[in-house]
Amino acid sequence: MQTDNVQPPVTNLPEAGAVSHSAQPDNPAQDFVRAFFRHRSAVIGSVLVLIFIILAILAPVITPYDYTEPSADALAAPSAEHWFGTDDLGRDIFTRIVYGSRISLWVGFISIAGSIVVGSLLGLLAGYYGKWQDTLISRLFDIMLAFPSILLAIAIVAMLGPGLNNALIAIAIINIPTFGRLMRSRVLSVKAEDFVLAARAIGMKNSRILWHHILPNCWTPIMVQGTLSFATAVIEVAALGFLGLGAQPPDPEWGTMLSDARDYLQLAPWTMVFPGVAIMITVLGFNLLGDGLRDIFDPRMKQ
Repeated sequence: MQTDNVQPPVTNLPEAGAVSHSAQPDNPAQDFVRAFFRHRSAVIGSVLVLIFIILAILAPVITPYDYTEPSADALAAPSAEHWFGTDDLGRDIFTRIVYGSRISLWVGFISIAGSIVVGSLLGLLAGYYGKWQDTLISRLFDIMLAFPSILLAIAIVAMLGPGLNNALIAIAIINIPTFGRLMRSRVLSVKAEDFVLAARAIGMKNSRILWHHILPNCWTPIMVQGTLSFATAVIEVAALGFLGLGAQPPDPEWGTMLSDARDYLQLAPWTMVFPGVAIMITVLGFNLLGDGLRDIFDPRMKQ
């Protein structure tokens, strides 16, 4: 009897070296971008921050007025010519707010960057080496945190003298303990991990362990806290400017503008409303952005 040759079904097998799409490792950058744009607060906050960054960069193009030049239109109400009105010297308030964004963003960035560098370094040393280094640095942080931050900033500026640069230094100093304690707690957790213990077991130097193993695993909470502290720095520089300890006239700093306009609250309320709204929106933008980054990087939120 003749039987038919039955051929086995042909299956499409992947070629050697080919990796299926499901087996490909996730790209952390792409995962972050997707999570970021899915987080509504982070997107709204980044848009608000981006608006003020654009205003700061394109200030000479956006407005035709000089923020220091007075005019005869003192305390003019908002109009098509002066969108936000004018102050008691006839200066365009919109122009001064746009140029004031440069001061607020610059002071916030430089002061928080300095706080991150100094605070992270101290926290790194305290958390990794412990013993007397940890005791000394931790007690220093405790002493600084015992004072209200704005009062400590006022005391520092009072010793250094009024001025924007001294206000920047004061804001940087009062934020050092925040980043120092955060870095210390993170280092205490990371240095107990197996990969750090293995690096010690093979005789790796402490400096290499710190810079190549511990520090890269501690930056996420520092970055999130830096974004939130940026908002606090904007408020602090405005508070120092309002008290006459920050930027000095004719610099268009928002807190200084509020201080100059407080005598005209009933006569020309727009002189205080618009600088106050600028501070509020900037702080809101950085807070929303910081909260969004915290939720994105927090493993407990990745459900």
